[in-house]
Amino acid sequence: MCVDDRADTFATIDQVANVVVMVVPLGLVGLAAWLTWGGALHWPDLVALAITYLLTGVGITVGFHRLLTHRSFKTSPALRGLFAALGSAAVEGPVIEWVANHRKHHQFSDAPGDPHSPHVDHASGWRGALGGLFHAHVGWILGGDALANEQHYAKDLLADPVVRFVDHTFVLWVFVGLAFPFGLGVALTGSVVGGLTALLWGGAVRMFLLHHATFSINSLCHFFGRRSFATGDESRNLVWLALPTLGEAWHNNHHAFPTSARHGLRWWQLDPSAWLIAGLQRVGLVWDVIQIAPERQLAKIAAER
Repeated sequence: MCVDDRADTFATIDQVANVVVMVVPLGLVGLAAWLTWGGALHWPDLVALAITYLLTGVGITVGFHRLLTHRSFKTSPALRGLFAALGSAAVEGPVIEWVANHRKHHQFSDAPGDPHSPHVDHASGWRGALGGLFHAHVGWILGGDALANEQHYAKDLLADPVVRFVDHTFVLWVFVGLAFPFGLGVALTGSVVGGLTALLWGGAVRMFLLHHATFSINSLCHFFGRRSFATGDESRNLVWLALPTLGEAWHNNHHAFPTSARHGLRWWQLDPSAWLIAGLQRVGLVWDVIQIAPERQLAKIAAER
């Protein structure tokens, strides 16, 4: 098999896997809703959902995004590996692929080459808007476009043995991310049935909610909301999405200062991911945290006027 054939095969496998990861949790969310209607939802299920959502969520926001994509702070190899593993358990793709796609997005934000812009190559009018939003939300993944060149966009991570190990063992971390809520459910209820319902909520429902929170950054935060800075693209801040995305929805702020560890730049802009980074910094587990001084923010606004 030639190199091109192998590449096509891997791309096909990746596309099929993406479809499965999109469709299966959606079906299981329906099952969860049906069980809830029948009174089968209990507090251990919600505990499993909350804990796994937060753990895998910070794996994406703090680990995949602010640490590995933008180098907003530094940390030890052990903590770097932990964040990469937690992000992998979110089942949004292997870490190096995820980072490569996001770096490509920043290079071509809302311009030809952006893998998930809602504004590029779409018709005008409301049909074009809906088509663009669908493409930015899930269409680019289902269509098999989620394959930025890793050698070009993530060469540093390919040279990092810790991140490369987590990337190569992606399936293991997916399994761990599903085994954890099951074990937590068994521990809290003392029964296998309790473990299975916790797996449903802390596995499938958590995956569905976190996926669409993340995808909303690509779609909604490039279409709706306010712009504090002129960034040359359509990135926007979306207040109501800030907490579900653990601070990622201050997206215009992020595009204005991509390396900033804090996306919520105002005191009232809630950013749980930044709170975690600040806490880790206080106990010495992370360092060289990049912060944007208020003077620099004001200077950027003044320069745009």
